[in-house]
Amino acid sequence: MKRARLPLLAVLPVTVISLVVAVPFVAGDHPLRWESGSLVPHLVLGDEDSTQPAGSGHGTAASDTPGSDTPSDTAQVAKVDEEWKKGMPQWGVQLYWEDNPKHPLEYVEKQARLQANYLVGLHANSVSVSFPFFTGSSTSNKVSGGSKTPTPDRLARVLQIFHEAGLRTTVRPLMDESSLDIENYEWRGSIKPASRDAWFASYEKFLTPYLKAADSEKAATFVIGTELNSLEGDPHWDGVVDDAEKLFGGEVAYDANWDAYVRGPVTMPVTHLGVDAYFPVKVDDDASVNTLVKGWNTWLDKKATGPLPKITIAEAGIGAMNGAYHAPGDFTTKRAVNPKVQANWYTAVCKVVQERKMSGVYWWSIYFDDDPNTKPDDKKASRLDFAGRPQSEKAIKACFTSDYAGPGTDTAS
Repeated sequence: MKRARLPLLAVLPVTVISLVVAVPFVAGDHPLRWESGSLVPHLVLGDEDSTQPAGSGHGTAASDTPGSDTPSDTAQVAKVDEEWKKGMPQWGVQLYWEDNPKHPLEYVEKQARLQANYLVGLHANSVSVSFPFFTGSSTSNKVSGGSKTPTPDRLARVLQIFHEAGLRTTVRPLMDESSLDIENYEWRGSIKPASRDAWFASYEKFLTPYLKAADSEKAATFVIGTELNSLEGDPHWDGVVDDAEKLFGGEVAYDANWDAYVRGPVTMPVTHLGVDAYFPVKVDDDASVNTLVKGWNTWLDKKATGPLPKITIAEAGIGAMNGAYHAPGDFTTKRAVNPKVQANWYTAVCKVVQERKMSGVYWWSIYFDDDPNTKPDDKKASRLDFAGRPQSEKAIKACFTSDYAGPGTDTAS
């Protein structure tokens, strides 16, 4: 699996208290995209084309999987149990889409229907479409789309299909890190453009057609930036958000990395904040769900105690393997498979979302080109893959069918 196509992480030491102690600090939502235990990344640098889908090891053929709640016929789109309304929780999944321009639109439509049917089978009411855009070095003043970036028109068609299923949609551009110096711990949260004026001008130019596409298809949320720690608080964001709100009639949000969220104020001119939440909890694999909940609350309480109605868990995930609680965002390590670790983590996160009155959670992730109805190939796939793992899917379904009514209309945006 070519994990370099997704963001890479720098791991720095950090010491924390209570149930979370002396664990690797992860700068970025997704820990280092290199093979397990290796200091030499296995990367596919640049923005090269691939004639094969960039999946996570599941494959792409639709299948009639026993126990599936939805039809495998990708010409049909199932409908959600109940469409999301303001004040309800967002129960969703992050769908990561590296487009291949060689794929015809018919292929894109088929995959969108396949994913929509799977999400409806999980009892999701929401989906976030994450896709890559590109930069040069960490000091580059330019960002742009690439061959793996879906065009606005193809994005719009995918949004249409998700809306046919009744899903709430979020559009979420995500900076690819393959051009950054990962060996020196560069990542999207550490970029230092030589000219911020030029960088923000380039960024706005890139975003504009996607904002228009999102508006045309009535997407609910557009994430204006994700994990751009080094640029948070920059006054240029005021203009970026103002211009975005002129083009897009939905909610404009920002998704912060978990370290930035707990460290201090995330100063962004948006009304709704997402958190890519990979809080490490130093406990054994047989830890109870309540112990995991306490570990999460230890982290969240560093920022604020009590309800968090304007916070969405924009990403949550963990490897289905031994030792994963210590570094839940580790995408590349392949220790012994332990489905219960992943399932218990999902149950705990859902409990935190409900107890803290959050606005919802999105599980990371499903690759657009994958068939989520098939079991992961654990020789290739990331341990974080949850689709096709029965215990994890059961935990997600229990979460998405819970009696949690949501944060309410007074505080939900």
